[in-house]
Amino acid sequence: MGTRIVVSGANGRVGREIVKAVLTDPSLELVGAVGHENGLGQDVGLLVGLQPTGIKLSSNLFETIERTGAEVVVDFTRPAVVKDNLKAIAQAKAHAVIGTTGITEADIPEIATWYREQGVNAVISPNFAIGAVLLLKFAQQAARFFPHVEIIETHHDQKLDAPSGTAIKYAEVIARAADKCYAAPTKVEKIPHVRGGDLANIKIHSLRLPGFVAHHAIVFGGLGQSLTLKHDSISRESFVPGVLLAIEKVQQLDGVVYGLEHLLDM
Repeated sequence: MGTRIVVSGANGRVGREIVKAVLTDPSLELVGAVGHENGLGQDVGLLVGLQPTGIKLSSNLFETIERTGAEVVVDFTRPAVVKDNLKAIAQAKAHAVIGTTGITEADIPEIATWYREQGVNAVISPNFAIGAVLLLKFAQQAARFFPHVEIIETHHDQKLDAPSGTAIKYAEVIARAADKCYAAPTKVEKIPHVRGGDLANIKIHSLRLPGFVAHHAIVFGGLGQSLTLKHDSISRESFVPGVLLAIEKVQQLDGVVYGLEHLLDM
């Protein structure tokens, strides 16, 4: 049998794609599915448009992990519950692959302590799209030469938080890569916050509109020129290859890794 997987947030937008991917991957075995909205008690196979699996959607993450003997839990839920889920996964002695936004670098030391104490590992990434990770690498290089930078992120109108975890990660990485980042000063804001949010002196602008999935643009400005780096997830399937890579690698790690880029050979 393959690696035993529980998907948390299995009836969510991304969770459904992960369930499909696990069910169709011969190296993996879906043993449990957890959700907290419509669909509790229903067969998860039917929920995602496939054949019945005999696996019913549950509401209790810790109990599901213990009952199924899951080795890896993939979590795509909500920012409000992700830290509690991380703790429950560690306490149940399973490895974690976390795509839920809301975790930043400041949270990692505490989470790393939980996982070290239980002898398990975690991959936490704001974005599992390979292209989005490549954009991160390109931005690190560009920041050395273009310290004037702003970030624009666009997501669907049902996204609960802003800015996206990916945009925060980009700002954190760019700020470290550049000696200093600059935001053009604005003496008068005719509308409060019209210049966006500020992280490490990098302006972040969040758009929420129907018809979009996940889109990030990093705009650098220099003397007489500009450089725009952009990535578009036009389907939630874009996250699947990165999640499968993390599932494959997480049991071989030592502790907690923040960012999919650490698993790529670049």
